[in-house]
Amino acid sequence: MARFIYSLAVLALLPWAVLHLLWRARRQPEYLRHWRERFGYFDAVPCPGLVCREFRFAGRQSGIPGAQSEPAPTIWLHAVSVGETRAAQPLVAALRERFPGHRILFTHMTPTGRATSEALFGDSVERTYLPYDTPWAMRRFLRHFRPEFGLIMETELWPNLIAACRTEEVPLCLVNARLSERSARRYAKFPALTRGALQGLTGVGAQTAGDAARLEALGALRITITGNIKFDVAAPAGQIELGRAFRSGWGDRPVWLAASTREGEEALILDAWRKSGGAKVMRSGSPLRDGAGALRVPDIPLDAQVTPLLVLVPRHPQRFDEVARLATERGFSMQRRSEKSVIHARTGVLIGDSMGEMFAWYASADVAFIGGSLLDFGSQNLIEAAACGTPILIGPSTRNFAEAAREAIACGAARSVRDADDLVRQVNALLANAEMRQAMSAAGRAFAERHRGATARTLEMITPAGR
Repeated sequence: MARFIYSLAVLALLPWAVLHLLWRARRQPEYLRHWRERFGYFDAVPCPGLVCREFRFAGRQSGIPGAQSEPAPTIWLHAVSVGETRAAQPLVAALRERFPGHRILFTHMTPTGRATSEALFGDSVERTYLPYDTPWAMRRFLRHFRPEFGLIMETELWPNLIAACRTEEVPLCLVNARLSERSARRYAKFPALTRGALQGLTGVGAQTAGDAARLEALGALRITITGNIKFDVAAPAGQIELGRAFRSGWGDRPVWLAASTREGEEALILDAWRKSGGAKVMRSGSPLRDGAGALRVPDIPLDAQVTPLLVLVPRHPQRFDEVARLATERGFSMQRRSEKSVIHARTGVLIGDSMGEMFAWYASADVAFIGGSLLDFGSQNLIEAAACGTPILIGPSTRNFAEAAREAIACGAARSVRDADDLVRQVNALLANAEMRQAMSAAGRAFAERHRGATARTLEMITPAGR
């Protein structure tokens, strides 16, 4: 009954969904594309291959009747947007190694997620939008692509999708699963619907013991603590090289990065930075990175005064123009990455209006602030910065990476800031202290290294029998 009422609610909201797409398309025209896919209609040729005959989950086997395997069976991976798609990189590599004869299908919910999979994987994977969660659309999706098994990255619970997978005998796992206390309280308001969805999953790979406990309390079964796959994302050599190229073009100025900032945060950061005077700092040297990505300190006089460069990289590309205006309105001399021009010595703010270059931004920065943590967005991913050895500053809102943030602060890889003014104070202090930055860099690399291995544990959990 709970899912029936839910389905009626989804059906009633479909007109709103259309209006929402049109509204979002004002700033991001890509929302006008591929509408048929969102309602369960696909133009692509269906992928060959039916469901596997047997599926092993964490050492347990469950018989799943199905047809004999056919050439090029499909592994389906759902990554709602940018973060989940980027996090899937090591898992995709591992799946290709384990299942060389399979094709991989990505599903997304946002144009930026889709664009990210295009940038990362090109034509080596297929991609489509996941339909809205109506029973008939989900049935059409599964019968069209016929996945052998499905993996949902992090926490996307769609009751009708999960029910359709059970009906069509498609094993479906929730991998790299995280669930904050806040999200758990929201799911708990619909206990029957949530419990039914979670118990319909073949298995769950949770990031942490806390995530596992919250998921179990809501009704999840067959939970394995696998760790966070994002720790296994390696910084591409090309991105590190691009970061070095960025830095060489900026000269010996200190550089601090505000990465993946969210709406409202940029204005706070720019106001605090302007109030500090764009902060000329006394420093003992500014670290650059050598060919291996390690820090080195150039020979700069101890009493040198320089004006740091602030690099602002908004999380969402549809906000690039807005953030550029914010910087200009506050009197900063501003340039944009998309101009691909020489960064002038007088430039105070560089807008990182590009996609797929976050590792390069981290590799080029002396200090990085993690966006989404200054206001109540729960924080963006701090793990990439740690892996690059970039000293981290993070705000008070960290629920999306709560355990990682706590551990990074405890081991000295990161520092917590209270607000924008405190952020600027700590930026200035770190830019003036190369020794402290080097200590934080080493701690960050060690922190990232300690937590690797989640991909292998996840693959072990989901591997079909007989392979």
